[in-house]
Amino acid sequence: PPRILTLEEPVLHLEHCIAFAVHGNPAPTLHWLHNGQVLRETEIIHMEFYQQGEVSEGCLLFNKPTHYNNGNYTIVATNQLGSANQTIKGHFLEKPFPGRIFSLSHWGCLQSKSLTMTPKFLCLDSKAFSFQVSIAVGLAAFACVLLVVLFIMINKYGRRSKFGMKG
Repeated sequence: PPRILTLEEPVLHLEHCIAFAVHGNPAPTLHWLHNGQVLRETEIIHMEFYQQGEVSEGCLLFNKPTHYNNGNYTIVATNQLGSANQTIKGHFLEKPFPGRIFSLSHWGCLQSKSLTMTPKFLCLDSKAFSFQVSIAVGLAAFACVLLVVLFIMINKYGRRSKFGMKG
């Protein structure tokens, strides 16, 4: 029956790698579980291994894993004579903003809900927001009018050559 020789914690090479070695004759089929669920291989998570005699060596590779990929990884090796499995904890990134849940309110404001505190809103009420927008639009309109007046003044009273000579 298969026997798992090594299973190592994730290490960053070009990609993160959970290295493994499995012994079995006949050669076992290998698959992975993530937190007890079957792990589907994708472009981001895939397994590469090679067979050398009765030993299969390889890596479960992760391309830029996030905190969603943290958890327990179990390798399962199966052949006609039996099966073996072994689990290791994979930790790649910390969860951003631990203890906080962010959501957008109906005004588009960012709301921070701490798990231990009351909600905080990181925005202004609608009256203050509309006042700020009207100030910004007014300043932009004033800047445009000022630029047009300056352009006309420069063209009308720009430096003209005395005596009609071109310089």
